[in-house]
Amino acid sequence: MPAFNVLTLNAHMGFNPFRRRFVLPELREAIRSVSADIVFLQEVLGEHAHYARKHVNWPDGPQYEFLADTLWPQFAYGRNAVYPHGHHGNALLSKLPIVQHANRDISIHGSEGRGLLHCVLAMPGTGMEVHAICVHLGLRESHRQRQLELLCGIIKREVPADAPLVVAGDFNDWRGKGHGVLERCGLQEVFLQQHGALARTFPARWPLLPVDRIYVRGARGVAPQVLSARPWSHLSDHAPLLARIEW
Repeated sequence: MPAFNVLTLNAHMGFNPFRRRFVLPELREAIRSVSADIVFLQEVLGEHAHYARKHVNWPDGPQYEFLADTLWPQFAYGRNAVYPHGHHGNALLSKLPIVQHANRDISIHGSEGRGLLHCVLAMPGTGMEVHAICVHLGLRESHRQRQLELLCGIIKREVPADAPLVVAGDFNDWRGKGHGVLERCGLQEVFLQQHGALARTFPARWPLLPVDRIYVRGARGVAPQVLSARPWSHLSDHAPLLARIEW
């Protein structure tokens, strides 16, 4: 049966954990090294005029295009937070064809912009489609609960019951309070499946809090890993997650 590797990472806008150094070129090399077929990115910049003037090695285009380079011919971007000098959001890089995508605004009034990037991917030669949703939720628990209900509504309306589904990203749910909502949507978390506990990913250098997740429905995660050693620990404030998805 078809299978693919997924990586999820909060890109921290291309800066190291304390924003002292611009590390996007190093981050691209690290991502290229793990053979991921689909990459879920949060906090990736579409544009930032101030940083572009300040850093000589700033890419000419959006960060997600720079990261995609020649390995991921397909990519989609969902703009979530907009400010006078630019914007950032979620992105998905894919070696599989992206046949459609949509960004869902799940921002709560008065807080930072948040979104769900929903992509439909074609599995060549199979006639199958895989749904992938890149997630970045809010910092307040009450906001996250509302956002998770919106996520479940999108899954119910837009994802066929028999279609493989991967939902990954930064859930900011360090106490695991939202996990039950997702279980009721039929989602299973791959680290919980394999190891009996959610993966600790934040802060990257001393991972203590389980804020990043990979959920599946109609599929299973195999050999999930937290990439917390160098160089990852010095490329973002979150440690990435990597898993193989099979069904």
